[in-house]
Amino acid sequence: MGALFRSEEMSLCQLFLQSEAAYACVSELGELGLVQFRDLNPDVNAFQRKFVNEVRRCDEMERKLRFLEKEIKKDDIPVLDTGENPEAPQPREMIDMEMQIFIDCTFQATFEKLENELKEVNNNAEALKKNYLELTELKHILRKTQVFFDERDTEESSEIRKSLITTDAVGGAPTGQLGFVAGVINRERLPAFERMLWRACRGNVYLKTAEIDSPLEEPSNGDQVYKTVFIIFFQGEQLKTRVKKICEGFRATLYPCPDTPSDRREMAMGVMTRIEDLNTVLRQTQDHRHRVLVAAAKNIRNWFIKVRKIKAIYHTLNLFNLDVTQKCLIAECWVPVADMETIQLALRRGTERSGSTVSPILNMMTTKEAPPTYNRTNKFTQGFQNLIDAYGVSTYREVNPAPYAVITFPFLFAVMFGDIGHGLIMFLAALYMVWKEKPLQAQKIQNEIFTMFFGGRYIILLMGFFSIYTGLMYNDIFSKSLNIFGSSFTAEHIPLNDIKSHEVLQLNPNSTAQQYTNKPYPIGIDPVWQLSANKISFLNSYKMKNSIVLGVAQMLFGVMLSLWNHTYFKRPLNIYCEFIPQILFLLSLFGYLVILVFFKWVWYSADTAGCAPSILITLINMVLMKDNEVPGCPSTVYAGQQQFQQFLVLIAFLCVPWMLLVKPFVLFRQNSARVRARANGVNSTLAAEEGVVATDPHSSGGHGEHGDEEFEFGEVFVHQAIHTIEYALGSISHTASYLRLWALSLAHAQLSEVLWGMVLSLGLQMEGWWGGIILYVLFAFWAVLTVGVLVLMEGLSAFLHTLRLHCLVLPMVEFQSKFYDGNGYAFMPFSFEVILEAARAADE
Repeated sequence: MGALFRSEEMSLCQLFLQSEAAYACVSELGELGLVQFRDLNPDVNAFQRKFVNEVRRCDEMERKLRFLEKEIKKDDIPVLDTGENPEAPQPREMIDMEMQIFIDCTFQATFEKLENELKEVNNNAEALKKNYLELTELKHILRKTQVFFDERDTEESSEIRKSLITTDAVGGAPTGQLGFVAGVINRERLPAFERMLWRACRGNVYLKTAEIDSPLEEPSNGDQVYKTVFIIFFQGEQLKTRVKKICEGFRATLYPCPDTPSDRREMAMGVMTRIEDLNTVLRQTQDHRHRVLVAAAKNIRNWFIKVRKIKAIYHTLNLFNLDVTQKCLIAECWVPVADMETIQLALRRGTERSGSTVSPILNMMTTKEAPPTYNRTNKFTQGFQNLIDAYGVSTYREVNPAPYAVITFPFLFAVMFGDIGHGLIMFLAALYMVWKEKPLQAQKIQNEIFTMFFGGRYIILLMGFFSIYTGLMYNDIFSKSLNIFGSSFTAEHIPLNDIKSHEVLQLNPNSTAQQYTNKPYPIGIDPVWQLSANKISFLNSYKMKNSIVLGVAQMLFGVMLSLWNHTYFKRPLNIYCEFIPQILFLLSLFGYLVILVFFKWVWYSADTAGCAPSILITLINMVLMKDNEVPGCPSTVYAGQQQFQQFLVLIAFLCVPWMLLVKPFVLFRQNSARVRARANGVNSTLAAEEGVVATDPHSSGGHGEHGDEEFEFGEVFVHQAIHTIEYALGSISHTASYLRLWALSLAHAQLSEVLWGMVLSLGLQMEGWWGGIILYVLFAFWAVLTVGVLVLMEGLSAFLHTLRLHCLVLPMVEFQSKFYDGNGYAFMPFSFEVILEAARAADE
């Protein structure tokens, strides 16, 4: 049970491994995930370490695998994920992976051969596609330009020819010869192309265009591009040169086009034949590429796992030191003491796998360094532990708040969110995620919001369950009440005429009727309050007192946990100088406040409720040493109240200097005794037996190491003053902070009531068949607002406020500030599972 309420006991160990067995042993430790290695070469850069070449080879293999994965995804081939977790291959197997043939692959190829083959296939396919594109464009040119050449022989074309033959645009001499060029251009470039031809050639060219209906595929990137066929008629070599330069500038592709119809027909037939041949070759190439990628897709996940494990092993081996003989690797690592035997067995398995005859040596070391914090969790407690660690990892071996947060966190949430209906919606949603846990995990949904909710499914499940309970206590379900046991109020003593003529009447809870005497409502709030005009006033008082009682109880529990810390770390000075005054201060003021709340509930009945004192006024008068003055009522509720309250106030005021002064002066006295003992040559162990300890002034009492650091009285005094002021003022502010339980609960209830009254009740008040239709629509609207606003938004608000009551930095407040330092650092073991999960998340 100790490991549940505190972090695991850790030990710093020194590990000696034979060089031949180091790889296999580290592999076994990676599968185990219980060892955190330290870097013994902090001053050596990554390029000067022993296994840098092996890491580079792993990087190269991983690059090849990423190339394969990219090609697989490009062809939309599903990657087989069997969920297997293959072991890290041995070093000789790594060479096989890189240079030899894979036996389990349907095609016999290595990483190198597979990459080269795939690149060659891609290059050939790109060249074939480029050739296919050129032939396709030439086919369209031959088809479209046939119309242009037919027009050239008409009278209209003859007039164009006469206009172009008159004089050369550049040289001014008649040429008498009409030339042309034909090609294709991207459709979006055509308008600019036409303008440039007109301006550069001064209108002495004739351009004809025809659009290609179907898009053409670019070989380089696979994009679908719409293109246009064009033919340009001109005269003279200078215009020809100028037209070609313009075509080159606009990236238009020019193709040879015969002038005679017979030559064009012959070329078109040749083009069609070549296109058919290319289609056949392309299909065969794509089939071969597809077979290669399908075979790779069956194993690529396992290959990735193996390569990443190998890379992680060599990264870890780079943290080790070599002994003088260069035959032994030395490592230092943090390990949980409880798992020492398991780690020894893993090292033994690694030695057997490597074939080594020298057993590894694992020695425990003594150190003054603070160990890492390791809290064991399961899928149920992981979410609560993450909430705690997000605001500070607990100091080594101090009380872990996570087990208590399993109950207190969802319960305080439910106090603010108490509604049977809303809690049931939340409970059922979380129950579905818990029930379908494995199928949902297998789907690997990447939606960030769903991932957040799914990760906290057990937290949401408990929050919904407790919300149902508190909703039952509030007797609130979608802003309505349940009349399960019948109301304990009666209106039998009120005449019927008075009931009909008065809109507001007061029911007497102290009825003399036999069936109502001393019979309060069994569980929660009486449903008659749903009809009362002063419901809000009653619930205000009820929920405010509840929040104070719960807040003081949780703060007292936090102070009691600090006693457990002081006892475990053997800090008697903190018990006498911090815990005792803290508990007395809290009990004398706010503990007495809680007693007054229960006293008022129990002592006063319906008959004497008029003389019930205001608890807030009583507390203020208590601190100001004044009497309660209520006209017509006694000033005290019990004998000796004034004297007892003055005594409590005196104790509270005395606790402040007690916390402020006693500990610094006791530490000063102990330090002076230690200095005198050293000066007199007395053995330092004698001073230690008398309780002389060196205390770290930066911690509240310090459970650090015994040391000989210089004692600074001023620093210790200032730190203690800050701690005292923080606790004294914090006790007041924290108690007031728990009133958020009351405020959020009332806000949630009122918002739910407003939503019911302004949406759903409108449909319920309508009669006739059309009223049913309107109710159907309004119910859908009300349900969406209920889930979206009241469950999700209000639930998130209550969640954040609950988190604020448990832990929050600057500084940590309310509950955890009473016992939780949170100055530790997390245990980060070498674990293949964590490494592969991080790599998978990065890939996705």
